[in-house]
Amino acid sequence: MAFDIEMIKGVYSRMAERVDTAREVVGKPLTLAEKILYNHLWDGKATSAFVRGKDYVDFAPDRIACQDATAQMALLQFMQAGKTKVAVPTTVHCDHLIQAKIGADKDLQNALNTSSEVFNFLASVSDKYGIGFWKPGSGIIHQVVLENYAFPGGMMIGTDSHTVNAGGLGMVAIGVGGADAVDVMAGMPWELKFPKLIGVKLTGKLSGWSSPKDVILKVAGILTVKGGTGAIVEYFGEGAKSMSATGKGTICNMGAEIGATTSTFGYDASIERYLRATGRDEVADAANKVASYLTGDDEVYENPEQYFDEVIEINLSELLPHLNGPFTPDLATPVGEMTEKAKSNDWPLKVEWGLIGSCTNSSYEDLSRAASVAKQAVDKKLTTKAEFGINPGSEQVRYTAERDGLLETFEKLNAKIFTNACGPCIGQWARYSDPKNAPKNSIVHSFNRNFSKRADGNPNTHAFVASPELVAAIAISGRLDFNPLTDKLINQDGQEVMLEEPTGLELPPRGFDVEDAGFEAPQEDGSGVEVVVSPTSERLQLLTPFEPIGSEINGAKLLIKAFGKCTTDHISMAGPWLRFRGHLDNISNNCLIGAVNAFGKATNKVKNQLTGEFGPVPDTARAYKAAGVYSIVVGDHNYGEGSSREHAAMEPRHLGVAAVIVKSFARIHETNLKKQGMLGLTFDNEADYDLIQEDDTFNFIDLNEFAPGKQLTLEIVHADGSKDTIKLNHTYNQPQIDWYNEGSALNLIKKQNA
Repeated sequence: MAFDIEMIKGVYSRMAERVDTAREVVGKPLTLAEKILYNHLWDGKATSAFVRGKDYVDFAPDRIACQDATAQMALLQFMQAGKTKVAVPTTVHCDHLIQAKIGADKDLQNALNTSSEVFNFLASVSDKYGIGFWKPGSGIIHQVVLENYAFPGGMMIGTDSHTVNAGGLGMVAIGVGGADAVDVMAGMPWELKFPKLIGVKLTGKLSGWSSPKDVILKVAGILTVKGGTGAIVEYFGEGAKSMSATGKGTICNMGAEIGATTSTFGYDASIERYLRATGRDEVADAANKVASYLTGDDEVYENPEQYFDEVIEINLSELLPHLNGPFTPDLATPVGEMTEKAKSNDWPLKVEWGLIGSCTNSSYEDLSRAASVAKQAVDKKLTTKAEFGINPGSEQVRYTAERDGLLETFEKLNAKIFTNACGPCIGQWARYSDPKNAPKNSIVHSFNRNFSKRADGNPNTHAFVASPELVAAIAISGRLDFNPLTDKLINQDGQEVMLEEPTGLELPPRGFDVEDAGFEAPQEDGSGVEVVVSPTSERLQLLTPFEPIGSEINGAKLLIKAFGKCTTDHISMAGPWLRFRGHLDNISNNCLIGAVNAFGKATNKVKNQLTGEFGPVPDTARAYKAAGVYSIVVGDHNYGEGSSREHAAMEPRHLGVAAVIVKSFARIHETNLKKQGMLGLTFDNEADYDLIQEDDTFNFIDLNEFAPGKQLTLEIVHADGSKDTIKLNHTYNQPQIDWYNEGSALNLIKKQNA
C-alpha cells in the first residue's frame, strides 16, 4: 500500500516547473540535491540562487518520522504549540525502548511490561493529533520508513540522525532535533543553511566479499567524522546504478557518521524495483513520469568538478572489505591489514560477539548475504567461535526471512534472534551486570556507531563496524584479523576449509509477506482522545517553558571544559537512560557525565566554585542554578556529533547552562542549542580554548548588541584576578536571535499561535 499518495503526486506535479525555474535562476545544470531543495522552498518557485554554506533557507518538508525515545520530548513540545493536528504526514516508531537480552519474544514482552506508560502516551498523542503509530516490535524506524514512506525526490525530516537512510530511495532526508520537527508539525517552515555539495562517483561494480557497507566505510576513512559537515553527499555513476536500493540506504545511513547533512542517490531501476516489491506501484508509476527530475542533470555527472564543492571517486571493482574502529567510525582498515594494526595498538584479536542488524544493515538482502555465510559454516561443519546476535529491521523483513528459512540458518549456529528493534546498536543490550568494570574485549557489528561504551556500557569494549557478511565470517572465526579472502578455518573433523564468497538476494523471490506489520492509523477526529501524564511519573513530565536567559550574563561559572571527543552520547547517554527521555528533570541527571574533564581527565567530576568541592556534573550544575548563577560549557572540535537527541541541549538548558563555547559544532547539535534559547558559540581563535582555567568566571561584555554577523566579546576572569578578553563567533540569524530572546523557539511558536 502506498501511504500519502496524493501528497507524493503533488510533489511531482510541481517539480518540473520549479526545477526548470531554479535551473534558469542558478544559471547552470543542477544536481539531484539541488532539484529536491529548490522544489521544496517554503516560498514556492526560486527567485534567486542560494549561496552554499552561507544562506539560511526556509523549506517545506513533505513528512516527519520520530522514534520513541526522541518522540516523547518532541510530542511534549508539540502539545504546547496550540494545534489540533499535525500539518504534514507524521509517524512515530517504537524501536528504541526494547532491550536485547534473551530473545525476541521475551525481550519484547519485557519492554511492554516496563515501558507501557510511555508506549501508551505515544499511542494516545498520535491518535489525538493525526500521527501514524508503529507499535513496539514493528521494526526499526528507518527500515520501516524505507519500506513504506520514502519516495524519490521527496524531502523529510526525522528526530533521529539516521533519518538520512531514506536517501537510498532518492530523498533528501535529514535528522533534526525535536524542536525542528515541532515547527513543521505546527505548519511552519523549516530552516536550514543551504548545504554544500560533495559528489561521490562510483565506478566499477561490487563483487565477492565487498558490499555497499564498504563504500561508506571507505568514504568515512577519507572524509573523517566531520568531513561532511554542512554538506549533502550525492552518489552517482554506473557503480551507483548497480547497487540495490537497500544497499544505497546503508551508504546514506552512515553518512551521519561523516557529519553530512544527508546523502542521496538518483532514481534508477533498483529503486523502482524496491518500490514495486514493497507494494508501491503507484509511487513508481508517478516517479517514472518525472524520472529525469529525480536524478542529477547529465552535464553534472559528466563534469562533476564543475558542480560539486568536492568530488571523490571510488572504483568498486577494487574496493576491499573494511573494518572501521574501534571507538570511532572513521578509523578504516581494509581486511588483510588488521593483524599488524591490532597488535601495534593492543586491540584484542579475540572476538566475543558478532552482531547483525540496526537501521544500517537489517534488510532482507543483508540477512540473505549473511545467511549464505552462516549456511556455509553449517555445511562445512564449522562452529562459531563468537556469540552471534541478529536484529531484523522490520516485522515484514523478519516474517519474510523466517518464511524463507534465513533465520533458521542463523539459529543452527546458536544465534540469538532479537526483537525487530535497535537493541545493542543504541546501548539497549543487557550484556553485563556491571559494564563499568567489564573486561577488555572486541566485538564486530554491522551498526553505524562504535563510540566508547555505546553498545554495552563497557569502556573496555573495542567495537568494529563491518558489513553483515564480514561480521558473520569474523564471528565464525572468532578473530578480528580473519580475512575470508585468504584465510582457512579448521572444522569439527579437523579439516581445513575456506568460506566462499557470499551470495544474496536483492529482494525475496516469493515477495515480501507479513501478518501484522504493527501499524495503527490515527482517528480522523482525535479531539476526544485524552492524553494523561501523571504528575508523579518517573518516565514522563509535562514541560514548563524556559525563561529567556537575557542580554546580561555576568559572573557565570565554568561547569566543565570538555577534553577531546564529546558526542551526544557523552552529553546525554542512551542505554539505561532511555527510560527517562520523556522526563526532562530526571534525564538531566545524566548531563555531561560521559564528558572528559580537561582538568584531571576524569569523567563526571568537576569543581564547584561555590564550595571548592568536586562532584558530579549534574549536581554541580544544579548547585549553580539554585544559587542563581549561570554556568558555561567549553568544548573541542565537532562538539555534539552523533545522535540528533535534543536532550543534549535541553538538559544543560534545564540545569542553567547559558552558553556552550567550542572550537566547532556538529550541525544538528548547534541547531538544537539555538532552538532551546541558549548560546552556541565558537572561539574566533581556537587557541583561546587553552586560556580557560578550572576556576574561571565569565562576563559577556556586549550581549545586549547580539546581532547576525556580529562577534560577541567575552571577558574571562581567572581565580588570581587576571583577565583575558576574547572574541566569539556565532551563526545566529535574526529569527534565531528571536528564539534566544523569547527563551526558546517553542516559546515563539506559542506566542505566534496565541
